[in-house]
Formats: sequence, C-alpha cells, structure tokens
Amino acid sequence: MANIKSAKKRIEVIDRQTLENKSYKSKIATYVKKYKVAIDNKDENASKLLSETFSLIDSAVSKGILQKATANRKKARLSMYGNK
Repeated sequence: MANIKSAKKRIEVIDRQTLENKSYKSKIATYVKKYKVAIDNKDENASKLLSETFSLIDSAVSKGILQKATANRKKARLSMYGNK
C-alpha cells in the first residue's frame, strides 16, 4: 500500500478508470451479443446494430480502452459472422 498522498490519489484514479473501462467493454460485449442474435434471427436491424457496434469499438480505441489490433480483429470477426 502506498504511503505518499499523491500515490494514494493515483491508486484511486486507476481504480475509477478500471471500472469505467470494464463498463465500456461490457457495453461492447452486449452490442456484439445483440448483433449475433439479430443475425441468427434474420432481423432487418442487423446492419444498423453492426454499425453501432463498430462505432463503439472505434471509440474504445480512441479512448485507449482497446488496442487497435484488438478492435480490428473484433470487427473482422463480426463482419465474417454476418456473411455466414
């Protein structure tokens, strides 16, 4: 455990950022699941869900939550899933 005041503050900031990042990743996972269900049910809104999911993934990259390669891999797999 840190003894210095600034180090304690940094620990609090890191904990808060970790929670925000987990929440955002969970949101992405939820959209991915919704998209897969829409594809499996042959729903017309699947393309709209795909674009929303892509925008979430891209914004996660810009915020530093996901790495660029990870985001590209997720988007490629989602695109392939829709072309089954």
